[in-house]
Amino acid sequence: MRNATVLVIRLRGVATEAIKNIVLAGIGKLIVLDDALVQPDDLAAGFFFRDEDVDAKRRVDAAKPHIQSLNPLVKVEVGHDLSILTNEEALNTLLKDVDLVCVTDLDQAAAIRVNNSARSQGKKFYCAGAFGLSGYVFCDLLEHQHVAAPKNPSKDGSKSRMEQYKTSYAPLSKALLHSWRDTTSAATKVLRPITVFSILACWEYQTQHSHAPSSPDALPELESLANRLLKKAQVRQKVCTSIPAEALSNLAQTAALEWSPSCAVLGGMLGQDILKALAAREPPMANFFFFDGQTCNGTVVRMAMEPAPNQGAPPGAIGNLPSSLNATAEPAVVEID
Repeated sequence: MRNATVLVIRLRGVATEAIKNIVLAGIGKLIVLDDALVQPDDLAAGFFFRDEDVDAKRRVDAAKPHIQSLNPLVKVEVGHDLSILTNEEALNTLLKDVDLVCVTDLDQAAAIRVNNSARSQGKKFYCAGAFGLSGYVFCDLLEHQHVAAPKNPSKDGSKSRMEQYKTSYAPLSKALLHSWRDTTSAATKVLRPITVFSILACWEYQTQHSHAPSSPDALPELESLANRLLKKAQVRQKVCTSIPAEALSNLAQTAALEWSPSCAVLGGMLGQDILKALAAREPPMANFFFFDGQTCNGTVVRMAMEPAPNQGAPPGAIGNLPSSLNATAEPAVVEID
């Protein structure tokens, strides 16, 4: 971890929180790319920005000295060229020198392109985004190995040897096509499909319109998208027949805004999991985290991944979360006070 290079693309509220955590923890090098000027809205969740930066400095230039002050031992570089998102050759060249790439607040198409390039280079990938009070975090860690204490420690009290575990992750493009058909009714209920598909519908809306919904007028389309995705995923109808309009009305009006508390939860989750992936001494999440800020509930959903070894749960079940948001096989929900 101390020698790792992390690339972060787009610097908004979620990325700000994640950067704070990984820089304080002490990675080797951080590269941040963003081409936008600081806007008034950035001051809500962007604690690296100041009033005088608005319309005067680019986000990365304004943030760099504040990021560096968190930990002078971490090398911090910034860039303004986001054309790499549509230039496969340039993106592949950039990714050659990083260990992990994290994109935030991108539409699905752009996130998938970066994920595919990261996979071709054998690099770990995270993406995250906030939609008002809600949001998501996703990871594709390829074939990830980590060490942990054995599940059945020795009974005589002697020190147990650490065991190595291996997990195969799915790319984002495959995870978004995940079928819930084989997920039991009990597991489906715990996974909160209304939350999951409301957030996925917002992300789909952002992809189609190049911006998140921000008006009550977006509600009919958002409802249509959510129910289409729900039906396509073959979610058990006895658990969730449709996504009600009242579950989407707040998202339709506020998804384009950033809320500092929600960004803190999502960015904290993102930063913590990046550190786990780099250190390889604890199991990272597998593989989608959805957060509903209205109810302060989070759920980890195992999408397009095989069940955890020896657990016998169908893909889509989530983990018992002993110390964090780790997905194994038995359903669990994270409640955040």
